[in-house]
Amino acid sequence: MEKYEWQDGGWEVLASAGAACFTQWLDTIKVHQQTQQTEKLSMYRLTMNVIKNDGILALNYGLSAAVLRQLTYSTVRFAFYEAVKEKIAPPGVSVPFYQKVTIAAVGGTIGGFIGTPADVINVRMQNDIKLPHDKRRNYRHAFDGLRRVYKEEGFRKLFSGASTAVSRSVFMTIGQVSFYDQFKTMLLSVNFKDNLTTHFLASLAAGGVATTLTQPIDVIKTRTMNARPGEFKNMWHVITYTAKLGPQGFFKGYVLRFIRLAPHTILTFVFYEQLRLNLGIRIES
Repeated sequence: MEKYEWQDGGWEVLASAGAACFTQWLDTIKVHQQTQQTEKLSMYRLTMNVIKNDGILALNYGLSAAVLRQLTYSTVRFAFYEAVKEKIAPPGVSVPFYQKVTIAAVGGTIGGFIGTPADVINVRMQNDIKLPHDKRRNYRHAFDGLRRVYKEEGFRKLFSGASTAVSRSVFMTIGQVSFYDQFKTMLLSVNFKDNLTTHFLASLAAGGVATTLTQPIDVIKTRTMNARPGEFKNMWHVITYTAKLGPQGFFKGYVLRFIRLAPHTILTFVFYEQLRLNLGIRIES
């Protein structure tokens, strides 16, 4: 009797982009919360402010940049992780957890750097709607934002906050990808099936780990990318500016970010697993 296994077909990228379409509004509110300095508006109040001032569709402002970011950042980190794992061990053979973490860290480093320009535009577009109309950048879409930043502020500005974006990407990839892989392996080892329940539980746990690992870095990244020319002297200035709020300043928006990141992580891996299982290419094992 012939045996078959499913071969991955690059579904991670489609899964990540699809997840972003469902969670962009949460990311927008998270950016608004993180860029507050003196205000302490709740998630509900921030959401209502956006809807009142610009309409409900404004919650998804910057979606083109969010999708572009996933098509760059997630393409690299997922592809690198899967490719290196296949080189280390054949299909069906478990890779030690420390190796999963190492692979994820390297993939996150490369992906985070490549995805920085789209991330810059995404943060700016999301924050734009809370500014007075005369102070908005008004990027029409992601590519218009990239063009205008390059033209008006120079090529280097496209990589503003790259160091924090890369650091965040490293911990995000470790938290999401390697921990999802590990949680799934653990669940399968205790007689769970390779099904939706397993994928949901593993991705929910991975989302919690990723949120905790990346929250302080994400706050700094958001402030750096959203800053206007000359607003901050250097990275240390951003850190001390944030620290004025106390230790909690670095965890601003934690609950909201978990509410956003957990569904994004769950949707990413559930979409990915369903695409892999149902639309993958069957090859003889």
